[in-house]
Amino acid sequence: MKKISKAVSILLVAFMLISIVTPVLAVGPDPTNYQGDNSVTTDKIDSLGNQIITIVSTIGSIASVIVLIVLGIKYMMGSAEEKAEYKKTLLPYVIGAVLIFAASTIAGVVFNFASSL
Repeated sequence: MKKISKAVSILLVAFMLISIVTPVLAVGPDPTNYQGDNSVTTDKIDSLGNQIITIVSTIGSIASVIVLIVLGIKYMMGSAEEKAEYKKTLLPYVIGAVLIFAASTIAGVVFNFASSL
């Protein structure tokens, strides 16, 4: 059962990374109905995407540090059995924290690779 849940988790993370960096196809503004400055450019979309990624990355980083502090305090105050349980939860936490801290780098590498194709 643990192997299945780990495999599903890895597949979900891979799917999320792939879906984040796939290019979005959209129809441009109609040239017969040009309205001047109301046209959408890729610069606006890029800056909005960068802002969203920055906000999500910041929130994720703050949350991971808070969780680390809570786990550390619980580990120090816990009994021997509780410490063993906290050690079990530490590996998934570390994997998640690394993914959160490296998400923007991973997304940039995947985007550069995909755009070069």
